[in-house]
Amino acid sequence: MHKTAIHKTIRMTLATTLLGLASTWALAAGPAATIDQLAWMTGNYAGALGPNQLEENWIKPEGGSIAAMVRMTGEAGTTMFEMITIEEVDGSLVLNIQQFNAGFVPRTPTPQKMELAMIADNHVHFTAVSEGGMKSLGYTKSGDTFTIHVEQASGAKVDIPLASRSLWE
Repeated sequence: MHKTAIHKTIRMTLATTLLGLASTWALAAGPAATIDQLAWMTGNYAGALGPNQLEENWIKPEGGSIAAMVRMTGEAGTTMFEMITIEEVDGSLVLNIQQFNAGFVPRTPTPQKMELAMIADNHVHFTAVSEGGMKSLGYTKSGDTFTIHVEQASGAKVDIPLASRSLWE
């Protein structure tokens, strides 16, 4: 093979490889992750949030997603429901969250979307990519404590510790 042809072949191979890598990076907006890495979230958790009780019920990962039903109750009865889904999208994870008042009346016209920012053993964190009440949302679990990490749109940060409990109590 002639020297010029070899150089042309090397340049084409390099360009194809770089193009392939760039398209792979473009697929996943967040770090690479699978929904099975969130199996540790599965369970029922509850704890105080001011004068109210916040309860989160996470079902096990299946079919590329995990989901939670959240309920806030207090003296006034049930004051809020929340649906959370986390799905595998393009090699990473995307969280969608929507809150509802009693009567299943949406608090916002559409769910807020968040993309994976960080994932580790028993810790996951998402950042908002659409309008909503939060800049970021994360979860950690240590022993029987499941902690929700919220950064509100205002920049205020709050950690909400919940305790594991049985669904049947």
